[in-house]
Amino acid sequence: MSTATVFEIALAAVVLGLAIWTIAVPDTYSSTVGFVAYGLLVALIWVRLDAVDVALTEAAIGGGLGGVMLLGAAARLRGSEVTTAERCSLTVRLSAAILSASTAAVLAFAILLLPNPPPTLAPAAVSNAGATGMANPVTNVLMAFRGMDTMLEKVVLLLAIVGVWSLAADRNWGGRQGPRHEADPKGVLAFLARLLPPAGIVVGIYMLWTGADHPGGAFQGGAVLASMWLLVIMAGLADTPPVSSPRLRLVLVAGPGLFLAVGFGGLCFGAAFLAYPVAIAKPLILGIEVAMTLTIAATLALLLAGAPERSVEP
Repeated sequence: MSTATVFEIALAAVVLGLAIWTIAVPDTYSSTVGFVAYGLLVALIWVRLDAVDVALTEAAIGGGLGGVMLLGAAARLRGSEVTTAERCSLTVRLSAAILSASTAAVLAFAILLLPNPPPTLAPAAVSNAGATGMANPVTNVLMAFRGMDTMLEKVVLLLAIVGVWSLAADRNWGGRQGPRHEADPKGVLAFLARLLPPAGIVVGIYMLWTGADHPGGAFQGGAVLASMWLLVIMAGLADTPPVSSPRLRLVLVAGPGLFLAVGFGGLCFGAAFLAYPVAIAKPLILGIEVAMTLTIAATLALLLAGAPERSVEP
């Protein structure tokens, strides 16, 4: 047995054990820490499967922004938290375990019933990949073959932030999200908030630009930029913008808006909705990616900031 195989078996065992522990541990904070570690290990699994784009997204969302959101929720619930034993009886927990195992078995059985080889559009995607001028096959699929899905995903993010904002009290509507964070100006958090963002912004822009030809893209770059913005806000070096800000709302609609405009352009001047003219396909896609990066960064950060809780200061 090769060293790589042993490593992969050990990694799978650790991930499975960590997943079980994350579900079973009664303390919310410990469960959240376990989930963050689980996300980082799953990202490593995706790297082993040569799916680097998926690994970058998993690390940024599952281990990064998602972890920050869950840690914030755990901190708010700590005072009123009840243990798992108090919350659920043995019968309820056993029923949940049986239901989960049954669902996993049905999914596994369905996968085994798939034809071999399974139906795929990969040959068609590969044969037409040169039409966009993008060397990264993932970007090709997301922006050309699945362009409609990619656009609608950004619309869903926009609707999600509108839903979060709608939870605000009437007196705070149009105000700032979350509490005003204050940290020790000489502490570690403030130090990191001054040190990391310049490098993080460069990394985010690089991930956006290199996504045309190598692993990366708008979502990965936007997630990094959102993380840097949240770090500055959590350190108290900046405040969340008022949700009534016209510039903020322009950034939020920039990605879906440009995507939709290009789509209608293809409908009017091309063969179909979201049909890119071959001569300018790459510049169009890169323009959409830049706008989507800004939208994704703002949306992810504001989703974690929560609903408006403070009115705008006079």
